[in-house]
Amino acid sequence: MSGRPLIGITSYHDMASWGVWQQPAALIPYTYVSAVTRAGGVAVLLPPQQSGALEAVSAIDGLLLAGGPDLDPDTYGQDPHPRTGTPNSERDDWEFAVLGEALRQQIPVLGVCRGMQLMNVALGGRLIQHLPDRLGDVAHQPAPAVFGDQSVRVRPGSRLAPILGTGPVPVRCYHHQAVAEIGHGLLPAAWCGDETVEALEMPERDFVFGVQWHPEAAPEDNRLFEALVEAASKNSIERENA
Repeated sequence: MSGRPLIGITSYHDMASWGVWQQPAALIPYTYVSAVTRAGGVAVLLPPQQSGALEAVSAIDGLLLAGGPDLDPDTYGQDPHPRTGTPNSERDDWEFAVLGEALRQQIPVLGVCRGMQLMNVALGGRLIQHLPDRLGDVAHQPAPAVFGDQSVRVRPGSRLAPILGTGPVPVRCYHHQAVAEIGHGLLPAAWCGDETVEALEMPERDFVFGVQWHPEAAPEDNRLFEALVEAASKNSIERENA
């Protein structure tokens, strides 16, 4: 492999302001970029677009499905809950296409928050649209732009356990939705104390993980991104030698 692995990060298409400008932009919290580069990778943004998933995935060594707004409930056969956000079909369609290509091309995948939910729905799973209805509290998303501090236990024998240990693992959460029914080919890999599924994995693949928390918001623990970059490096070498 020549150089560091390229990690594609899915991003927003949203209105933004900078300098004298206020216009649509492709953007992502820079914490994702920092986490990838700190782990030894090169971050490449993959903004929503009409086509090109095959070419985009062919050019990268690993995929990071970033957090963001709620998925359209229509993608998993439900009517919207009053607290579910406005659908963004452009981003949903793009990320379903990119994930599909990543799985087909067998490159490493890490889904974060929305990214884990998208993985689950893409594989036939369903979501709880408003977690406080089930739990009776807002501990996973205490207030706008405020992370909830949680602790998760990782399933012994899971593929995630060698990366994070079995717990308790302190994490930072910001989600009001969660997994209801798990998609085909996925297994739960971590839970928090209220039994909310906080991680999923595909046991038939070396590196396909989704975590409901935000590891990029905890720079003191970069293990997930280091594992993603390591898996992407191996993937790049295997591609070159194929």
